[in-house]
Amino acid sequence: MAVGMAVDITIPAFEATPLDDIAQIAATARSSFQSQKTKDVEWRLVQLRKLYWGLTDYTEKFQAALKKDLNKPPHDAILTEIHHLFQDLDLTLKKLKDWVKDDKDIDYPWTFAAMKPRIRKEPLGAVLVIGAYNVPLMLSLAPFIGAMAAGCTAVLKPSENAPATAMVMKEMVEKYLDPSSFFVVNGAIPESTALLNERWAKIFYTGNNAVARIVAKKAAETLTPVTLELGGRNPSFVSKSADLALAARRLLWGKTINAGQICLSQNYVLVQKEVVDDFIKFLNASYHEFYPSGPQSSEDYARIINERQFDRIKKMLDTTKGKIVMGGETDRSDLYISPTVVLVDSIDDPMVTEESFGPVWSIVPFDTIDDAIRLANTVDSTPLALMTFGSKSENAKILDRVTSGGATINDAWMHGAIATLPFGGVGESGTGSYHGKASFDGFTHRRTVVEVPGWMDKLLRVRYAPFSPADFKRHLWLTGNRPGFDRDGKVLRGPAYWLWLVFGLGGPSAKGALLRWTVLFASAYAAFFQYRKYRI
Repeated sequence: MAVGMAVDITIPAFEATPLDDIAQIAATARSSFQSQKTKDVEWRLVQLRKLYWGLTDYTEKFQAALKKDLNKPPHDAILTEIHHLFQDLDLTLKKLKDWVKDDKDIDYPWTFAAMKPRIRKEPLGAVLVIGAYNVPLMLSLAPFIGAMAAGCTAVLKPSENAPATAMVMKEMVEKYLDPSSFFVVNGAIPESTALLNERWAKIFYTGNNAVARIVAKKAAETLTPVTLELGGRNPSFVSKSADLALAARRLLWGKTINAGQICLSQNYVLVQKEVVDDFIKFLNASYHEFYPSGPQSSEDYARIINERQFDRIKKMLDTTKGKIVMGGETDRSDLYISPTVVLVDSIDDPMVTEESFGPVWSIVPFDTIDDAIRLANTVDSTPLALMTFGSKSENAKILDRVTSGGATINDAWMHGAIATLPFGGVGESGTGSYHGKASFDGFTHRRTVVEVPGWMDKLLRVRYAPFSPADFKRHLWLTGNRPGFDRDGKVLRGPAYWLWLVFGLGGPSAKGALLRWTVLFASAYAAFFQYRKYRI
């Protein structure tokens, strides 16, 4: 990470964008895209490089803002947000010139080769990105980077629940990026509603399912494509074959970073009955190792974002019928909830049925791996993440039978920590993906282009009236395919099959095959002279 210029780290007070300005901001974004300037790859690279230096210069200010919003330790601000964005930018800056090239390595019938089929990569247009509060910087700017790389203009709406970070993002974007192409709109429901009333080429939303349904419904009115990055009641599996101490340590880390406000972290852990007691002992050992004087007095433990979310999580603890086996302390005045584990005996317990999105989770005992798989699929058939600790065969079985947006074996949600790999949900946990090239692809239209030379007209005679049965038959011979399987669906093998497939000599149409190849060479011969005629 490069050393940046000094920036005043005073955090400005939160200020909503005037509602009357939003329509003009959207119109300017559309007009800027229509000017064609964003299609210039060098222009995009310059903007991305400026964002790199903006992040560099504003690192300390973002650390201060994240501390103010979430009590996020400066170490975590770098690890989970800022460094992730630098990795994403680094890959994009290195690879963008390759990503934007026409894709010519594509499959198509050989008869179309002269048309030079290719796929152009074109930006979608002016797009809207709506961020979330839990990782407010990364979850806002990572898709924003993809929009910039693709050549879109973009309006960013950060979460109002992380107001300090939202204001610093607005300040940085306005200072470093093109003012007619990239914007930050701050505010709450009225401002979000005004933005959704505008016409966008795409909407990218990160958040909860309830708001996602509102976004998707509004987008459907104008047939606007959406990417939805949501959450889920994520399962983790721990079998008796696992390294219990390692599993406990890693899962505790995954649920304590950012005070568990990570959409990928486990909602519940399915633990084989024989090792439940040992697993709980290892959890408590790691707990005291991480926080010798307790999490509340530790500088390394964040806080819940606001009182509404605190009350929601606290209600789960108040209504559970399970037994607290680790933690359990809360302090509303400090928005503090300690890392808490509850041992439950039913998947109908609130600790399982509700998405915690905080530092609390449950342990659900199971008998066999098949039982654990059945339980997980009953709780949530499409979680965002899955984590499994067991033998190689157990892990493979779980991956095969439990669907999730992503998965990590032998750790907590590390699949989402790699900034250059596609990240996204499935079903209720989201649609679409981003990070790295996936972000570029998410804001890019793949436009098929063919270029038909004049000399091909003789070969295209079949499509012109008056229609000729002879030309049509020849066309079918030239373009037809032979299946590599029989009527029972069995794949054909052996030399006879290859003769039959390539030449038609291994089957009943041998006589027709000779005519087919004669016509093929005759057509190529005629096309060559037609080509020479046009060239001359």
